[in-house]
Amino acid sequence: MQELSANWNYPTNIKTGAGRVNELPGLCRDMGMQSPLLITDPGLAALPMIEQVMNRLKSSGLSAGLFSAIKANPSGENVDKGVSFYRDNGHDGIIAFGGGSALDAAKAVALMVGQDRPLWDFEDVGDNWTRVKVAGMAPVIAVPTTAGTGSEVGRAAVITDPKHHIKKIIFHPGMLPSQVILDPELTVGLPASLTAATGMDALSHNLEALCSPFYHPMAEGIAVEGISLVHRYLPRAVADGSDIEARTQMLVCSSMGATAFQKGLGAMHALAHPLGALYDAHHGTLNAILMPYVLKANRSAIEEKIARLTRYLGLTTAGFDGFLDWVIELRAQLGIPNTLAEIDIDDSDSETVGDMAVADPSAGGNPISFSSDEYQRIFQAAVAGHL
Repeated sequence: MQELSANWNYPTNIKTGAGRVNELPGLCRDMGMQSPLLITDPGLAALPMIEQVMNRLKSSGLSAGLFSAIKANPSGENVDKGVSFYRDNGHDGIIAFGGGSALDAAKAVALMVGQDRPLWDFEDVGDNWTRVKVAGMAPVIAVPTTAGTGSEVGRAAVITDPKHHIKKIIFHPGMLPSQVILDPELTVGLPASLTAATGMDALSHNLEALCSPFYHPMAEGIAVEGISLVHRYLPRAVADGSDIEARTQMLVCSSMGATAFQKGLGAMHALAHPLGALYDAHHGTLNAILMPYVLKANRSAIEEKIARLTRYLGLTTAGFDGFLDWVIELRAQLGIPNTLAEIDIDDSDSETVGDMAVADPSAGGNPISFSSDEYQRIFQAAVAGHL
């Protein structure tokens, strides 16, 4: 088997390999942290994994704290409480530890600990990011425990505004974690269903980045190889959670997807964001269900790219139809539902969903500029299963 331990500094400093979470105390000291706050979700906080990490930090002389009041779709209130906890306990840095929700919340807390404006003033609109007091931001080490969002290498956080039932993207270039640990052993215990859903999220990031019409050849190249890693390793990771090679490659694929999507996302995310806000549904599962319906809607604009992709993947049937068949077969193999109805989403809010999708920042990266009516039709097809 190929050696899977490495040190990378693109797009940030990344330490990849089994057991490398043990280097966390040293990284904290290297970054000047004496009292790091580990932010994770309640489910992880209750597991021995977190207890072991906290004990390791404390035994190395660090005054580590733990905050885990994070929802599956983190809210502005979660971020505010994290900021208060950080300030009240005199912390000097953040360890973002967990899945995409925990990482996003932790990055938002790290941004907000040094600000005097409300969180929503830093939504990714226009030049809002220039309002940030950079000197007040806390340093961040990111340790993902799922292979999906790639939030560990992202410069933004997706936070739910419950008052308006909408997900907002909070952005600043300095939100990119300074250090990342990709340790596959931390993902071994992830259930097969979550491995599948988060893996499909990684696929959606790479795939939408590839299909985005904007010019970024480096991101496009990363996206193609990221899709190839899903093709080779996601079924293995789902079938055998202890497969360290597959777990490593999916963590890398996840980081690649979030690196690539600086080129743009698209209609999958433009729909998944409002659906997640309205129905509190799992983001990766939403992207996985929506994927073939969005692909079909985009067919006229992406057919040539997808044909090239199928040749690279070595699919039995080349061309757009071959790729669509592979996506549908992969979803079936992984136990992903075919329709939104199967996760209790109906089309009664079609007009609201369509309007929210058009307004979502991800819509700008779709290869076709869909209207609200067109988004409604894609949404209704995904509810009913009409491909």
